[in-house]
Amino acid sequence: MRADRLLSLLFLLQAHGRMTAPDLGRRLEVSTRTVLRDVEALSAAGVPVWTERGRGGGISLMPNWRTDVSGFTAGEARALFSGAAGVADPQRPAWESAVRKLLAATPAEQRAPFQRAAERILVEPAGWRSREANPPHLAALQEAVFSARRVRLRYRSAGATRTSTRTLDPIGLVAKGGVWYLVAATRDGDRLFRVERVVGLDVLDDPVPPGLPDLPGVWAGLRERVERPATGAVRTRLRVAAADAGVLLRIADAQLLDDPVLTERDGVVEVVATFRAVPAARAVLLGLGALVHVLEPPELVADLVATARDVLGRYGDQAGA
Repeated sequence: MRADRLLSLLFLLQAHGRMTAPDLGRRLEVSTRTVLRDVEALSAAGVPVWTERGRGGGISLMPNWRTDVSGFTAGEARALFSGAAGVADPQRPAWESAVRKLLAATPAEQRAPFQRAAERILVEPAGWRSREANPPHLAALQEAVFSARRVRLRYRSAGATRTSTRTLDPIGLVAKGGVWYLVAATRDGDRLFRVERVVGLDVLDDPVPPGLPDLPGVWAGLRERVERPATGAVRTRLRVAAADAGVLLRIADAQLLDDPVLTERDGVVEVVATFRAVPAARAVLLGLGALVHVLEPPELVADLVATARDVLGRYGDQAGA
């Protein structure tokens, strides 16, 4: 998209000062002739840019000329570089403000593609499963990550009735499938904490120690550990009426290894979901009775049938009394 390239060209000149056309072409992955045409377009739009020939020459902006992009606040810059575009992200207002400034810095005749993209593309990070869109302690955790400070949090693990208190060194935050995770260094190594399970938080004055590992590397290792198929895990294919899909997902949530895949047609939802083990799948699916039709795997269907017969044998006489 030419508008995107023009903006990139402007930012390169603003960041690096004088640059040659071949160098700009390599950065933008276009020909030198295309760079020169883009420079002419910027000049026609009122941007004070010119070229100098000969040794030491190049393309540059007028000295001390800057776009409004330099007017970013700390919060706007932080939101923009962290990619905070989620609808419910606490940084969303700062992100929108930063985008408005970027748009204002774009030549007027080049703004239409950006405006149309903003109007026609909606990113909704949360899945269909019911969950709190904005965990109450997310904003404080973001501030702790940005300021590199330790945290003391009270945390309730999945299925636990009590909370534990832990002092952690935040490495970063990751949003995956509408769920926020805190990646932190602990005495037992790097760990993953689901932000919606944080029930209390204190941001401490102590700084995190230097030399923490980079977030992408730690996240890749933790993600692989979570996604690795567990011993005994069972992948299922189910059918449920669209009106009852929410009930199924809420009840099954704690027993699933990943977010299920839903496909709806004619008021019926087909669900592909991986349970931690056959007993977990049995407990959830039998509890829903006739609301759910289990299609696969056949061994789970056989297990459900056998269990249902056992239950009927135990309570059959009482039901007929």
